Parts: sequence; C-alpha cells; structure tokens
Amino acid sequence: MKTQTLSVGLVGYGMAGRTFHAPLIQAAPGLELTVVVTGDASRVQADFPEVEVLSRLPLLLARRDIDLVVIATPNELHFPMAKAALNAGKHVVLDKPFTVSLSEARLLKAQADRADRLLSVFHNRRWDSDFLTLKGVLEAQTLGRVVVLESRFDRFQPRVAGQWRDHPRPGGGIWYDLGPHLLDQARELFGMPRAILLELATFRDGAQVDDDFLAMLEYDRLRVILGASALVAEPTPRFRVHGTRGSFVKYGLDPQEAWLGAGQVPEPAWGVDSQPGFLTLDEGTGDEVSLVGQETLGVPGDYTVFYAGIAAALLKGTPPPVTCEEALEVMSLLEAGLDSYRQGRWVRLKEGGGAGRRRLHPRA
Repeated sequence: MKTQTLSVGLVGYGMAGRTFHAPLIQAAPGLELTVVVTGDASRVQADFPEVEVLSRLPLLLARRDIDLVVIATPNELHFPMAKAALNAGKHVVLDKPFTVSLSEARLLKAQADRADRLLSVFHNRRWDSDFLTLKGVLEAQTLGRVVVLESRFDRFQPRVAGQWRDHPRPGGGIWYDLGPHLLDQARELFGMPRAILLELATFRDGAQVDDDFLAMLEYDRLRVILGASALVAEPTPRFRVHGTRGSFVKYGLDPQEAWLGAGQVPEPAWGVDSQPGFLTLDEGTGDEVSLVGQETLGVPGDYTVFYAGIAAALLKGTPPPVTCEEALEVMSLLEAGLDSYRQGRWVRLKEGGGAGRRRLHPRA
C-alpha cells in the first residue's frame, strides 16, 4: 500500500484549472501539485511560484514522478489527452463532462480497467451546500413524498465572450457546460430516469451555440425539471421542491466557486452558505392545513472532499468519490437529451426510472 505523497500534473490553467483544480489539489492531504501544462506560464507562477510549468502534454507524460494527471482542458480534448495519460501509466481525473460522447467515455473506462488505473470525473457540485442541504431534507422526508423538483443554474452573461464554450465545436454550449452538474445531482438524488425531454435555444445576439436549456426527467410519480440560461438577470430559485407535506426553496449559488475565484483557500467552516433555503411545511392536523415557514438549517459545502477522496482511493484503496459508472450515467443522459432535442420527443433510457433505482424519493 502506498503511503507517500502523490505528485499531480494539471493540464490546462483556464477557469477550471485555476479556480477549482489547482487550489483543491493543493488543499488535499496526500497530493502535491507538481507540474502544470499551459501556454501561459506567468499565470501559474503568479499563483504557485514553486510549481513547474511545461508547454506540452507529452513532456508531462514522460515524467516518471507524476502519479496523477488532471485534465482541465476544452471538452473535445478530454478523450485524446486521457487516452494518452492512461497509455503512459498515469491515473486520471477529468473535469466534467467525462468526454463529448458516450462511446468515448466507455472506451476510456475500458482502457483504465485494463491498465488498473484510477479514472474519475470532477462532478464537484455534489458537494455544494445547497445540494447537501436538499439531500438532508429529502433523507429526513421533511417534505413527505416529493412530486416536483426544479433545479436551475442561471447567469446573466448577455455578451458572447468568445471563449471556447461559445464556439460551435464538440462539447461547446450550455448543455455540456451546466447540464452535467444538474444531471449528476438529479441522478444522485433519484437514480436514473425512465426518459428525458430536452429543449435547447440560442438567445444571445451573436451566439453560435445553445445558451439556454430546459430538460424534464421522467420518474414514477415525480417530475424533475432542469434549466439553465445565460440571460437571467433577476435571481431565480436555485432549487424549488414540492412534496405532500410542503416545499423547499433555495435562492443563490453555493459560495465556494466565488471564494476560490477570489483566491481564498479552503479552511475550517469552509462552504457555509448565508442563504441556506426556506421550508414551508403543513403543521395542521386532520383535514386542516396550517402552513408554517422556517429557514432551513444549512449543510456546509465542501469541494475538498473530491480530491481528498481521490488521494484516499490511490493511497488506501477506498472507492473514488465519483466512479466511472456514475460518470457514464451522466454521459448517457447528456446524449439522450441531445437525441430528444433533435427528434423533438421524449427519449427513453434503457435502464432507470423504476422505484428500485430511486435513492431519495420516499413514498407517502
């Protein structure tokens, strides 16, 4: 069993690499950010002067001291870079989404299995404060039987910035950007749905890819509605959940992304959300309805769990925080959603949606 600190090479130092991966790797016991591959060495050196910078991936893969390669590049590069890293005998973490197609993701999983290498995907929104708070509400059956969950991730970015996500290339657009977050959270709560219906739109002036989506997931006696838009200036609920005993509503995003972007380092009491959400519950008896409102007791978010889990998986043999099977389910939903949009109809999934797969959907 390994006991040493693992050396990590990070590929890409854009928004994802700089904001999420680099500081979270450094905060994880058992991991050390050793090398970053990027064309802009000055950005890395300004943040981590002790970290070496390389210009090309092959230079990193040739290093025998690198145990784990983290890939935070444009989505279409995930597959070829992860394939090369696995061929070089490295363990691999990919930023979400896994790849741009389900077939690519399956090939990578098979390759990792053959090589006995860890392969995981950074689905960090499992450790958002609002999601963990909602998960606790559902586990306690506070709302009774849940009948509707609405989950939105809205922003106001009216001008097309010209980033790679805004170009018509594989993995571009808001469905592949924010869809994986919302889909992964839904399947964590309720398992895989029976079917999906997706509508995509391109609303911004000058936009070339989808910047708005609305998706519905079909479960037994439960409706899940997922949405995201780049043209929402007025705050909308992050979550709105209704059940037979009442409702849960949460405004505002988990604060960790903003804190990491501002250069803050994870510390004790990290991830406490000042807006934990609001419950409206029926406290009446018999046929009488008596609605009582109260603020939810929030659960702190903690993105550090992901890389701490990766270190534990490699050093202690524990299961990774996100398994390939879970990431493949998200890819199945992404692709089925695109099929739904192209065909203009509900698309059924081969597996899922039954009560046996449901995780946190208690019956009345």
